[in-house]
Amino acid sequence: MVTYEMKSHTSVTSRGETESGLAIQERDNAQLQRVGKKPVLKRNFGILSILGFSCTILGTWEGLLGTFTSPLSNGGPGGAVYAFIFGWVGTVANFIVLAELASMAPTSGGQYHWAAMLSPVKYQKFIGYMTGWLAALGWQASFASCAFLTGTMTQGVAILGHKLYNSQPWHGTLIVWASLSCALLVNLLSGKLLPRIEVVILVVHILGFFGIVIPLTYMSDHKTKEEVFLDFLNSGNFATQGLSWFVGMTSCAFAFGGGDAAVHMAEEVSNASRVIPQAMMLAVGINGCLGFGMLIAVLFCVGDLEKALKSPTGYPFMDIFYQATGSLSGSLTMCSIVLLIYCCALMGLLAAASRQLWSFSRDRGVPGWRWWSQVSPVQQLPMYSVTVTVVIAALLALINIGSKVALEDLLSMAVSSLYTSYLMVTVLLFVRRVKGDISIYNDNDDDVVNVPGAKLVWGPFHCPGIWGILANAYAIIYISIVVFFSWWPTKMNPTIEEMNWSVLGVWACILIGVVYYFVRARHVYTGPIVELSM
Repeated sequence: MVTYEMKSHTSVTSRGETESGLAIQERDNAQLQRVGKKPVLKRNFGILSILGFSCTILGTWEGLLGTFTSPLSNGGPGGAVYAFIFGWVGTVANFIVLAELASMAPTSGGQYHWAAMLSPVKYQKFIGYMTGWLAALGWQASFASCAFLTGTMTQGVAILGHKLYNSQPWHGTLIVWASLSCALLVNLLSGKLLPRIEVVILVVHILGFFGIVIPLTYMSDHKTKEEVFLDFLNSGNFATQGLSWFVGMTSCAFAFGGGDAAVHMAEEVSNASRVIPQAMMLAVGINGCLGFGMLIAVLFCVGDLEKALKSPTGYPFMDIFYQATGSLSGSLTMCSIVLLIYCCALMGLLAAASRQLWSFSRDRGVPGWRWWSQVSPVQQLPMYSVTVTVVIAALLALINIGSKVALEDLLSMAVSSLYTSYLMVTVLLFVRRVKGDISIYNDNDDDVVNVPGAKLVWGPFHCPGIWGILANAYAIIYISIVVFFSWWPTKMNPTIEEMNWSVLGVWACILIGVVYYFVRARHVYTGPIVELSM
C-alpha cells in the first residue's frame, strides 16, 4: 500500500509532454535547497543506473555464496531457507522506511540527516551526530569487508584451480590492494563512467545468476525436499536449535545489507525523491527473488555438505560447484562470474562510502572535515573522501597478514553498525508517525522543510495509515534482532581466535565518537548545516 503522491511539482507539463531534463534538474536543485543544501555534485545517475548500483551493492545471491558457511553451520539447509525468508520480509519493511525518508530528504547524509530532523530539539544534535558516526563506521567497514572477500575469494579460486598453490595471507592483502586500485581508478576517472558501468553490471548481475544456476541444477545430483526444507544443524553447539538459527541468520542480513547505498548518491541522481525509492524497492524485489532462487538451487545441489564446509578454498560454494559439475574449468568459470561481480560491487561501495563520509564531513562531523568535504570543481566529485576511503581499507587489509579472523570481524562490524543506524531512524520515524507530526503536503514550497527544527513533510513515496505503522514496527523488531545476534560468536565456548570481537570494535568506536563529540565535535558540529535558506 505504497503511494506516490503528486505534489505541486509534476513530471508532466500541462500539455501532457514529458518534463525536460533541465526542468527536472531545476526541480531537484530546488528540492535540495529546501532541505538546506547547496547543489555541488553533478547528477549523472538515472533510474536504470541507480537501480544497477543498488542491485549490485545489495548483491544478495553473491553475498549468500560468499557467507554460506554461517547459515549452514548454524541452522542447516532448512534453517537457511527460513532465515532467508525472515530476512527478506524484514528487509522489505526496512526498505519501505528508508525509502520514505529518502523521499522526504534526498541528501547524501542519509541516516544522520534523518535522525536530526526527526529527533526532539533538545537531543537532535547528539542523536544525529552518533547516527552519522555509526553510518560512517558501517560504510567504511562494509567497503573494507567487500575488498577482503574479493581478495580471499580470488585466492580460493587459485586454490581450486591449482592444488599446489601455497596460499599466504600476504597474497590476499596484495590482491585486496589491486582490487582497491581498480575501484579507485573507476571512481576518479570520470563522473559519467560509473553510472554507465552500473548499467552493464546490472545485466551481468542478472545473467550471471542464470549462468550459474542452469549448469548447477542440470549437472548435479539433487537432494530430496526433506533434506532441503526439514534438515537442521546446530554445529555451534548452542543450547537450542532456535538460538543456533538466530546466530546463523545474520549472514542473510549481511546479504541484504547496504540498502541505503542509493541514498548516499542522492545528490547525483536525477529526480531523486522519486527515483531513489523506486530503485530501492525494485532492488530488494529483484535481489530477493534471485537470492532465494540461488539458495534453493545450491541446497538441492549441495552434494557432500561436510566436505563443502571444509573446502580448502575457504568458500563452500566453490566446492559445491565442483562436486555438481565434475568439471574444473566449468567450476572456475562459475566462480569467476561471482568474483567479477564482487569486483564490480567494490566500485559502487566505494562511491557510497565516500559520499557518506563527504556529506558527514560537510557538516563537520569527522576529524579532518575540511579536507574530506572538498569537491573537485572540474569533475564535481569528492576526490579527497574517495581517496581516504581507499586508504582506510588498504590499511585494514594489513590485519589479514596477522589474523584472518580479526579481519572477518569487520563483516559483523559492518552489519551491526549499519543496522544500528537504521534502527535509530526507524524508531524516530515510528514515534513521529504515531504522533501525527508529519504533514502530507507542504503549504508553501518556499519553506525550508525536513531539516532539524523545521516542518516535516512526507515525500512523494509514502506508505500511509496502518500499513505504514505495521511496516515501521516490524522493521524495528527485525533490525533489533539482527543487531543483537550480529555480536554473537558462531559457536558456544569459543576460543580467543573464534570469538566475535565485533561487539568490542563497535562499542570502542562508539566510545571514541562520544569522546570526540564532547571534546571537539560539539563545538563545530551543529547538525545538518542549512547552507541555504529559501
